[in-house]
Amino acid sequence: MANLPPLTLVLGGAASGKSGFAERLIVSRNSDAQRVYVATAQPFDDEMRAKIDRHQEMRASDGWITHEDPIEVASRLNMATRDQIILLDCATLWLTNQVMARAELTQECSKLTRALRDCAATVVVVTNEVGQGIVPEHAMSRHFREAQGRLNQHLAAEAQLVVQVIAGLPQLLKGNMPDGVS
Repeated sequence: MANLPPLTLVLGGAASGKSGFAERLIVSRNSDAQRVYVATAQPFDDEMRAKIDRHQEMRASDGWITHEDPIEVASRLNMATRDQIILLDCATLWLTNQVMARAELTQECSKLTRALRDCAATVVVVTNEVGQGIVPEHAMSRHFREAQGRLNQHLAAEAQLVVQVIAGLPQLLKGNMPDGVS
C-alpha cells in the first residue's frame, strides 16, 4: 500500500465522520509508522470529559500514542520524527483554544502552518468546515468563523491531499485518493 503524502487535510461538518475517516486512512496506509494522536479538546464539562475518556480508550486499543495538546500543537509537530504519522484532531478545537486564550490568531496560525510544512512526520489534520451555514448573530462567532475559514484555506493550500467528509462519505477535493480507502 502506498503511503500518504506529507500533509493530508480532512474536513467536514460536525459529526460528519471526518475523524473516523482520518483514523482509517492512517491505519490502512501506514502500518509501520508509529501512530501519534495529537488531541486538542479540553474537558470543560463532564460530557466532554466522558467523550475524551472514550476516545482515549479506543485509541489505546489500536496502538496510538496520545498527546493532549490544546494550545502548543506547533511544538509537538516540531518534535516529530520520520517514523511517525500524526493525526491532529482537530484544528477547529485548537483554534477555539487560541481564541479563548486571546492569542494573536494570525501569528499562531502562521506558526502552525510553518510547523506542518517543516514536520518530519506524515501528518493528517482534521478540521471543521464552518462556513456553509447561516451568518452567526454574534460578533465573536463571526470572527471565529472567518478565522476558521482562513485557517482551512491555508491548510488546504499546504496539503497534498484534501478530503471532505459528508455523512461519512469521503469526497476528494485535491490530490489522489489512496486506493481502497472509504
